[in-house]
Amino acid sequence: MSTVMRIARLFQPLRGKDVALHAAAITFYSGIAVVPVALLAIWLTGLAVGGDRVRDLVGRTITALPDAIGAPRALGALIDAGLALTPTLALASLLPATLYGEGLRRAFASLSRPGEKMVGWRGRLLWLPVLAAAPALLLALFLALPTTSGLWLRGGWWAALGVVLSFLATWLVLTPVVIWVFRYVAPGRPVWPATVLIGSFTAANLAGFLHGFVLFCSLPLDLGLPFGGFTEIGGVVAVGLWLYLFHVVLLAGFAATHAVSPNEDVVAQG
Repeated sequence: MSTVMRIARLFQPLRGKDVALHAAAITFYSGIAVVPVALLAIWLTGLAVGGDRVRDLVGRTITALPDAIGAPRALGALIDAGLALTPTLALASLLPATLYGEGLRRAFASLSRPGEKMVGWRGRLLWLPVLAAAPALLLALFLALPTTSGLWLRGGWWAALGVVLSFLATWLVLTPVVIWVFRYVAPGRPVWPATVLIGSFTAANLAGFLHGFVLFCSLPLDLGLPFGGFTEIGGVVAVGLWLYLFHVVLLAGFAATHAVSPNEDVVAQG
């Protein structure tokens, strides 16, 4: 079997499916959930280590981010809003935050198990463990930020080293999340070796993709040009486009996992 045929076989579960539509559907749900998820993660991390510690860890990163489209201001405002949450506001954020799990489950089920009952609630409930683990995952990333951002600010080869270390830190944080999504949020139970290997590879691609977005933020683009000068609208559309492409990569990883792995539920029945 040729290499091209083997690669094509990995994405067989997507054959005949409208991948663009499924990625767009997840992006719609993520557009609602991404800010509440971030706010809850920051709030829980602040409760664990203190708000001052969180601000100290991310301060250098805010300075290092390119400001061509306002990324430092957006991150700074997000951190302040997350640390300022009250228990009541956090509880109110929980409902939209779980919509991401619903969107993922609906897309995955549509591709592999159409007609699944209670698909939305299954996705929401299975997304809760990711929210519970968010403080540990976010803190692990935050601890790497002073070093990686400091190297970036030094420029030259130091900046390249900072990008590499930042990529590795993001990859390590995303890997358990992607593995959980492929193994539990998605319907079916692909075997562990395939889930771990392809999940880790998908997480590496997503980590690189997120760093590509940071590079995009450094470009001197007039995002409001196609929208009558409304820069804010252009910024929202740009973030939505990157989220859409992010989910295309995630769907490809999901398809590859199920293409090379028998479902444990089916194996057990056999």
